[in-house]
Amino acid sequence: MVSLLLAIIYIAFISLGLPDSLLGAAWPTLHGELGVPLSFAGLITMIISGGTIVSSLLSDKLTRKLGTGLVTACSVLLTAAALLGFSVSDRLWMLCLWAIPYGLGAGAIDAALNNYVAIHYAARHMSWLHCMWGVGTTISPYIMSAALGGGHGWQSGYRTVSVIQFILTAFLFFSLPLWKKQAAQSPDTPRVPRAKNVFAIRGVTAVLICFFGYCALESTAGLWASSYLVAVRGVDETTAARFASLFYIGITLGRFLCGFVADRIGDRTLIRVGLAVILVGILCVGLPLGSDALALGGLIVIGLGCAPIYPSVIHSTPRNFGAENSQSIVGIQMASAYIGSTFMPPLFGALTEILPIGIYPLYLAVFAVLMIVMSEKLNRLVKG
Repeated sequence: MVSLLLAIIYIAFISLGLPDSLLGAAWPTLHGELGVPLSFAGLITMIISGGTIVSSLLSDKLTRKLGTGLVTACSVLLTAAALLGFSVSDRLWMLCLWAIPYGLGAGAIDAALNNYVAIHYAARHMSWLHCMWGVGTTISPYIMSAALGGGHGWQSGYRTVSVIQFILTAFLFFSLPLWKKQAAQSPDTPRVPRAKNVFAIRGVTAVLICFFGYCALESTAGLWASSYLVAVRGVDETTAARFASLFYIGITLGRFLCGFVADRIGDRTLIRVGLAVILVGILCVGLPLGSDALALGGLIVIGLGCAPIYPSVIHSTPRNFGAENSQSIVGIQMASAYIGSTFMPPLFGALTEILPIGIYPLYLAVFAVLMIVMSEKLNRLVKG
């Protein structure tokens, strides 16, 4: 029963990743059809991320009242409906409206499942769980690329992913008895201090800034990769949508591999290696060479570097701050991460109105350096 439930959780994280890379893959075509500036992608992602922040902050109350299984199923249902709404939208305001349930569904499931796995399963499953998210984010650009290449339009890409989400929703509702059995067999979780008290703990501010920087980099890299390839590298829109998924392939492959070595290498080393690899990947993307091969390969390298950071930061929280504080701190970490993904991609979009989109690698490098500084500060403040 435990193994079956774990498989269901993995499937749920695939469904969480499916919508995340759709907008970036579709936007080079979508913004032209709607007649809006390239930078307006940031407006939509900001609304989505805003809903994600709200629902993640409410997830603790929702999970305690409804249970993790029901929160997960309802969240996937909400995102499925939002994606269907995207597929029938022909105005920017309609996309913005459907972005609200889009974000509300994503935040609740993300917070609930991360906490559930941290409590009930071994550390290696955290890397593999986020690998499943990467599977979803890798699949969806190919779906969008096939829709664009086949002449069916970006609406067909959104419609296809919506249908997949509705199927996963039905599967999750059928699995609810398994969640109830697992809850009945699990001991009560210990009481933890309120979130307002944890800011006095040494290193908390550093880890929050580090998490902010990570999600700022990851979300900006994923959203604007296609547009960068089209505008700077001269890649056609269909090919750009396909190759933008290389970033997510790197994340997915990296997290799969990290699951085998995480317990042996340790979180701190994994984070350091990941940050070094990110810098190498950014350099590859930014070098002004005639061939596109290095830039396309650089997207994979950036993804490989990103792979261990998110799960390793979450997994190291009990060791760094004490198990009695970890639940509160993980929740704040995720809120900080969503703030990064909410405001930094739109900021990049705004910058492209006055600066060339070729600043994309430099913008990513700023957040990579910020993460290096904050993670090393955390290591100095937290011994062991």
